[in-house]
Amino acid sequence: MSLLRSPQVISFQTKPQPSFNKNFELLIRHLHEMKAAGFETYICSENPKQFDRLAAIFKELKADVQFLPVQVPIHEGFIDEDLKIEVLTDHQIFQRYHQYKIRQGFSKDTALNYRVLRELAPGDFVTHIDHGIAKFAGLQTIEIGGQKQEAVRLNFKNNDIVYVSIHSLHKISKYLGKEGDTPQLSKLGSDAWKQLKARTKKKIKDIAAELIKLYASRRAAKGHAFPLDDVLQTELEASFLYEDTPDQYKSTQEVKSDMEKPYPMDRLICGDVGFGKTEVAIRAAFKAVSDGKQVAVLVPTTILALQHWRTFTERLVDFPVTVDYINRFRTAKEKKDILEKLKSGKIDIVIGTHALLGKDVGFKDLGLLIVDEEQKFGVASKEKLRGFKVNVDTLTLTATPIPRTLQFSLMAARDLSVIRTPPPNRQPIHTEIRVFDEDLIQEVIHTEVNRGGQVYFVHNRVNDLPKIVETLKRICPETDVAMAHGQMDPEHLEKVLVDFIDRKFDVLACTNIIETGLDIPNANTIIINRADMFGLSDLHQLRGRVGRSNQKAYCYLFAPPMSVLTQEARKRLKTIEEFTDLGSGFQVAMRDLDIRGAGNLLGGEQSGFIADIGFETYQKILDEAIQELKETDFKDIFQEEIAQKGNYVRDVIIETDVEMLIPSEFVTNTQERLNLYTELNSIENEEGISAFTQRLQDRFGKIPSPVNALFDGLRLQWICKKIGFERLILKGGKLRCYFLGDPQSSFYNTDHFHILMAFMQKHGRIMGISLKQTNKELILVQDEVRSLKAVKSLLEQLTTALA
Repeated sequence: MSLLRSPQVISFQTKPQPSFNKNFELLIRHLHEMKAAGFETYICSENPKQFDRLAAIFKELKADVQFLPVQVPIHEGFIDEDLKIEVLTDHQIFQRYHQYKIRQGFSKDTALNYRVLRELAPGDFVTHIDHGIAKFAGLQTIEIGGQKQEAVRLNFKNNDIVYVSIHSLHKISKYLGKEGDTPQLSKLGSDAWKQLKARTKKKIKDIAAELIKLYASRRAAKGHAFPLDDVLQTELEASFLYEDTPDQYKSTQEVKSDMEKPYPMDRLICGDVGFGKTEVAIRAAFKAVSDGKQVAVLVPTTILALQHWRTFTERLVDFPVTVDYINRFRTAKEKKDILEKLKSGKIDIVIGTHALLGKDVGFKDLGLLIVDEEQKFGVASKEKLRGFKVNVDTLTLTATPIPRTLQFSLMAARDLSVIRTPPPNRQPIHTEIRVFDEDLIQEVIHTEVNRGGQVYFVHNRVNDLPKIVETLKRICPETDVAMAHGQMDPEHLEKVLVDFIDRKFDVLACTNIIETGLDIPNANTIIINRADMFGLSDLHQLRGRVGRSNQKAYCYLFAPPMSVLTQEARKRLKTIEEFTDLGSGFQVAMRDLDIRGAGNLLGGEQSGFIADIGFETYQKILDEAIQELKETDFKDIFQEEIAQKGNYVRDVIIETDVEMLIPSEFVTNTQERLNLYTELNSIENEEGISAFTQRLQDRFGKIPSPVNALFDGLRLQWICKKIGFERLILKGGKLRCYFLGDPQSSFYNTDHFHILMAFMQKHGRIMGISLKQTNKELILVQDEVRSLKAVKSLLEQLTTALA
């Protein structure tokens, strides 16, 4: 068989993309030359934000250049002489690596949502915010006006029953009181629950008012308003080696927006270990330095100071920024030198442990304080921090927030950004609880070392650590074992850790000194001995030391048999084993609240209330109390926020005889239907509905009309909130919409309300609507309504008038 050979040679007149070394003047000159030579320029990027960044840089450099954006990643750019086109890539312009990405685990839809942590099972105690404590009795199909609907059945004292509409599921929460306490069921029709709620709210208001005063004094304080991003800031962000995850991008924007405000920032970034909080901090620090301010980065351990110094220095190497660090490894002479440079402004960013809070530390012009892992600092350090923080922008980074911090962040006494999306290609960490077993240790270490990785063996008692090292050397004689703990000579400790980072050892036997910030992508197995002796956030942090690359990581928790452990320790271990999902730091902190007994949340006197009403309801009342304080006693401070929100209605009740439910023949599993209702209840916009619809279709097939009616009900709730209706009743073709029930509400003094009234007086007759005033309520009435769609159309006319 002869091979076909073609005499024809095809030659391509192409050249690779020229190198610009991040010199934008050079790039602009090149683009002008190519245009003059008749070439068309395309720039390829996977991330559309890169085009905006380039456009911003060209605009700032006053360059009139044109390019055609192409949202497709290619490996390398090229110039084609025959076709007269050049194709450039953003990653070569900004000198980033081009990574082949698997898009899994990365889109907005798959960002880890704050899951329903507390699924309900029949027989569970629940709290209904209006009626009190009941037993959950599952979903039940009921008939209203001849149409089927599903509702949640609650059993109260004396077997009284309340059916809760699936549109009001947010009013029910699982009862979480003190562990082991059985709550009293509430009696329907008595005032006891109302009074208990009122007492709780008053108590909360007193405490919350103190908190808001703190927050308010910061709002009133004069801070430094940083200018908008400049060309260097844009360049720094574009040169990040990886693509921002959606949450990372959002957090960066929130931090920068806070810095641009005239009062001091106080933002908490809660992101799981290794999810890119440090990158957000670097960008914030650079923004401060670009405006001539200094930055202090406060970290809990000496090793972390060293690692952060490495990270910051590497990331800012191409920019005119001086970074230094202070920890106990520095000599007295070095420290003195650094302190002098700080005072004279020769150091832009200083990283250090609590030594930075000392009396002898002075800054020329401090503009930003970044605190990493706040919960690791003692009370005294935190007090000093508060003095530091008054006029300085503060950014706190944490992987498992301490419950109290988490609480007030959730309650808006502090601004909170959550990074839940894992970086691409990250895998959850396989976690197992085991009893100490030498054979298992040997197998685990061999497996990890044979795949070219390294192992941490954590044992938190310095006295026994040498024995542990001997044991490890005995059972794995061919591996190199190093030892590290906080009582070692500082130079020696630093050398051991740096050697481990440089892969000179296979196993590091250590105390929890590695807990914060050691970033070694090659170490992917961790064994924690006597894991029952560690706190929850410590375990979560320790586990976060592994799994920092795309390798599968393993965590083994060694503890005595469960039967001999305390209930608290059992729960801690179970929690850490349960939440192995990426981004579970937030969930771990939520569970931490349950374990510690929520009593210490706002001081001891609160625990009584929490036992009576359940933790989540307590949280709702706390939220309500803070919102009320914002709208009354502190309305001057939160003017901007209230005006922005513009929604005076928190909750809309919809009662209708239209058939709206998820039919049991469509989704047969009851628990699954309940989960879907709960998820539906938390959707806030059309994108959410379409994503939810898509998922339903993928899993269960064509969407039946009662489910579409559910979506319409949800849309009506949103529109009612915008207009100012608390309740909508559509039964027997008659529509009744009830305005806010509180006649004292500032809603009735707003332009919004006056415009609405004027519009109804002018067009009400044509639209077939009228207003009815009773002693307590103002009601919009329409007597002939054919469908939910007709109601939606009518209400949309009102919102258009408001717009």
